[in-house]
Amino acid sequence: MKEIVHTDDAPAAVGAYSQATTTDDLVFTAGQIPLTPDGDLLADAPVAEQTEQALANIEAVLDEAGAGMDDVLKITVFLDDIEDFDAMNDTYAEFFDAEPPARSAVGVDALPKGVAVEIEAVAAK
Repeated sequence: MKEIVHTDDAPAAVGAYSQATTTDDLVFTAGQIPLTPDGDLLADAPVAEQTEQALANIEAVLDEAGAGMDDVLKITVFLDDIEDFDAMNDTYAEFFDAEPPARSAVGVDALPKGVAVEIEAVAAK
């Protein structure tokens, strides 16, 4: 049965979606952009800082769902400029240093609110 996840430690959903949904054993996060829980958009920050905020948001949502970063099975990273891959990857590695999850990184034309990175995750619960 699907359950909705909400935490005040990550940005509130800004549309018709939930921060995450869960089943008995999986958590699916919405794409997280570099938006702080207080609503500050980091669109002009370097990609490394944007990546850090997006992953911190995922971490907070997973925590609320009863999971953690070690439980992440799959990550999808969307970059508005694939040339930013190395900067994103360096920060990403700080969150997943041992036994990282499967990951896809995709270059896209544009992301919501003009940010450089959006990240979504699937985790075991």
